[in-house]
Amino acid sequence: MKNIRYILLDLDGTLTDPMIGITRSVQHALAFFGIKVHNLEELCPFIGPPLIDSFKEFYHFTDEQAQIALGKYREYFATKGIFENNEYEGIKDFLQSQVDEGRILMLATSKPEPFAKRILDHFKLSHYFTFIGGSTLDGSRSTKTDVIKYVLSTNNITDLSRVIMIGDRKHDIEGAKNNGISSVGVLYGYGSRTELEHAGADFIVVDVEGLKSLLL
Repeated sequence: MKNIRYILLDLDGTLTDPMIGITRSVQHALAFFGIKVHNLEELCPFIGPPLIDSFKEFYHFTDEQAQIALGKYREYFATKGIFENNEYEGIKDFLQSQVDEGRILMLATSKPEPFAKRILDHFKLSHYFTFIGGSTLDGSRSTKTDVIKYVLSTNNITDLSRVIMIGDRKHDIEGAKNNGISSVGVLYGYGSRTELEHAGADFIVVDVEGLKSLLL
C-alpha cells in the first residue's frame, strides 16, 4: 500500500450513510406511480447503483417511466433528502490520516456531481478532496466505470498501479476493474461480503478503522 498515491472514494455507503434520504426520495418517486412502500428498508437496494437502472430492475419500469421516476426522486432529494444523511464515525480521522501520508483523495460517485459537492460541503469534508467526480444530471455519465474513467482522465493519472478505489457495492469494484485499478470493498456500507467477493474486490474491510489500518 505504500505505493498508493491516489485514493478514489465512493460517497454513499462509504463516506456517509444516506439511507433515509435516498429511500424517502425513492418512496416519493414510486408514490407518483401509485406504488406505496411503507418500510424504507425495502428500498435500500437503491443505495449505490445508478437510479435509472434500479427503477428498471426492481420495478420493471420502461425507459420512459424510469426517467420520470428519476425526476420525481430528484424533486424530493434536492430539497430534503440530500441532508437526510449521516457521516460514518471515524471517517474524518481516516481522511486526515491519508492526507497526512501525502496521498491525493478524489471522489468518484454515481451521485450527480452538484449533489455530491453539496453533501461534502454540508459535512465539511470537501477540503480533504482535490477533485470531486460524479455523474451528470443529463445521464451522459452515469455508470461507476464512466465516473472512474472521468476522474482518472481529467486528472491525467496514467500510472494505474498507484491508484485504489474504495466503495461498498459491486459497482465500485467492477468500475475499478474495468479501469485497471485496485479496489477495497467496505462492509459497513450496503454491500455484502459475498457481493464484494464476487465482484472481485482486492481487499475487504469490516469498518473504517480496518480501512485505515489497511492503507497505513
